[in-house]
Amino acid sequence: MTRPTRLVFWVATGLKASQHNDAAEAVWRRWQNAYEETQRLCRQQQRLEQKLIETVGLPYAPDRGNAEAGFAAHHSRWDAADRELGYSAALKAEREAAERAADLLEMLARTPATSLAGVAAKLDAVLREGQPSENDPEFPWPQIRSLLEDVVRIGQQSGQGAQA
Repeated sequence: MTRPTRLVFWVATGLKASQHNDAAEAVWRRWQNAYEETQRLCRQQQRLEQKLIETVGLPYAPDRGNAEAGFAAHHSRWDAADRELGYSAALKAEREAAERAADLLEMLARTPATSLAGVAAKLDAVLREGQPSENDPEFPWPQIRSLLEDVVRIGQQSGQGAQA
């Protein structure tokens, strides 16, 4: 999971009460919860998938003349182990959580920010969803991270948020 950005701490530790009226910040909070749930479910699904592979193995056909029967037997063992481990259920839960997060991300993009916290929230979501890795050096990620830090710093200096 991506470690929380300074924004998470800034928003969580004390925006002035008047700043909590920003609809973008409210949507961001919902998106953040959905995003973190998706990340948790992804890790769970990956652990179960690895266990499933370790238990049943990947399909292979050493004897081409008997490949179809071998694949059918493997598929049967895979399905039985899947039911026992809950891999398919975990995969479905992850997909559903990802869909919720994607819907909230779209809602966030359509929601106008009315404070620096709202602007920072939107930038945080762009970074966490878009950049391939947390410290990606390729354009535009360093520039967006810098912009987010600027917005957070300005918000703190203007009294819109507590120190992170």
